[in-house]
This record gives sequence, structure tokens and C-alpha cells, in this order.
Amino acid sequence: MELCFATQSLCKSYRHSQVLRGLTMQVPQGAIYGLVGQNGAGKTTLIRLLCGLQRPTAGGYTLYGIPHTDQAIVRARRRMGAVVESPALYLDLTARDNLRLQHRMLGLPEEKEIPALLDLVGLGETGKKVVRHFSLGMRQRLGIAMALCGSPDLLVLDEPINGLDPQGIIEMRELILTLNRSYQITVLLSSHILAELSRLATHYGFLHQGKLAREITAAELERVCRKCLRLTVTDPAACCRGLDEQRLEYTLAGEQEVDVYEVENLTQLILALDRVGCQVLTIQQRDESLESYYMNLVGGNGHA
Repeated sequence: MELCFATQSLCKSYRHSQVLRGLTMQVPQGAIYGLVGQNGAGKTTLIRLLCGLQRPTAGGYTLYGIPHTDQAIVRARRRMGAVVESPALYLDLTARDNLRLQHRMLGLPEEKEIPALLDLVGLGETGKKVVRHFSLGMRQRLGIAMALCGSPDLLVLDEPINGLDPQGIIEMRELILTLNRSYQITVLLSSHILAELSRLATHYGFLHQGKLAREITAAELERVCRKCLRLTVTDPAACCRGLDEQRLEYTLAGEQEVDVYEVENLTQLILALDRVGCQVLTIQQRDESLESYYMNLVGGNGHA
């Protein structure tokens, strides 16, 4: 697995607080990596470190294999575009003129890719309309277009759907998926809207109190959160025999707990287990969401 970005025992402290506490995480190339954590967990601090806006207190990170202490990290950051917090835009200029200025600051040829960039983010028809009169969603998409100048391989987005209306959220989701699937851009994004993040991410990093509570792929998370019946039984071994006879999929969840999937007839299942000498003590329906998974992971006291 080739890594785009990785941290090694990364720490960041300020005068009165430690925000990151030995954070170790890995962002694979080609992923949409969702950063999940409550306010103050260190998501924005991590992004600012990656962008070179702050320096680590201890530990380190690599970007495309280059350590942050290496002078070549400047060249590696040219492969990255970022929108940290709110995009920096010139409100009295058009979208096209904002992109022209961005190209000049980056030393890029001005004109060739600008029309294609505007079309990509859905702003190709804005014409002479200045940014001051753009909706929040339009401004966010222009910020992404600015970050895409120079054709980066990595796009870093800090709360890209915060404050957007439902239509704006849909447009942002479709744009992020297009950039990842059609242009092979790795995306690292933080969001507290977990229901929306679950529609995007291929990988997750759950931050809690400055540490990585868990790193998991979307496929692994789907298996963990899969809808099932959790049975508490008197004899787990007999239960397994009965479930095998019924050709039902299951996993052992504890000493007396078994998760059973795709149960069509609960009464028939209970009778089948009774025939093999296993009584069902309790039955619990489980259908965990990303939000409930996160809350259980951090002990129910996090606000992503």
C-alpha cells in the first residue's frame, strides 16, 4: 500500500494545552480519508501541520515519503492543494479572475486550465458575477477550484460542507467523488456531519483527545456496523451448531453473545436453537451508524 501521508508519534502543544498526543496514522494514495473527532480533538491542527502552517512539537510526518524536516518537503507540498477553514477569496473579483490570480501566485501558465476548472466545479456559467454575490456552496466550490490549480495529487478539505444547504451538500459530495474517482485525487477531509461523511469516505481516522482512537476502512466499518440480531444464549457452542444447521451467517460477539445476520423468521430460529439445547435469553436489534460507532468508540462523550 503506497502512502500519501503518514504521521509518526506526532505531537503539537501550545502554551497551556497539548492538542496532538503521539498521533500515528496513514493515508493511502487514492483514498477518501475522513477525519472524525469532536471539537478540540486535533483535526484542524493536524491539517495545519500538513500544510506547513505550523510545526510539530515532537514526532513527525511524511508526505509522499518525504519527512517534514527534509527541505524537499516544499516540493512535495506542490503536489497538494488545500482549503483550510474558509477559502481565501477576492470577493470583488469574478471566479475566473480569482483563478487567474491564483495561477500567477503559483507561477503557473494563466489561461489554459481555468475554463476546465470552472466547469469541473460547476461555476462555468458565472460570467461577470463577483464572488461577493455567490452562495456559500459556490464559494466553497471556488475554493476547491483554487486548491486544484497546478493539478495536485492530494486535496485537503477542512469541513467542506459546513453550513451548506441540502443542494450544496449534494453538489459538494458529487464533486469530491468525481475528483477521487475520475481524476485519482487522494482526498483528506474532516467533517462533523458524519452521515454525509459515511457516503464519501473509503477510510476513517477517529481522533479522540489528540490520539488516534482507531483507523479503519469503510469496508471494515460496514462489516462492524452491519445489521444483525445479537443473541444472548445459554450455550454458545450449541448455538453455533444450530446456526450452522440453519445455514445462517454469524459471529461470536462475547462469551454468551452471538451476532446473527439476515434472519428472516425469528420464531423459527428460536425453535431451531431450542432443539439443539440452546435457549435464547435476550435479543437485541443492532444497526449501528457511523455516528453511533464513533460515540461508542470514545465512550459516548464526543461531539464530532
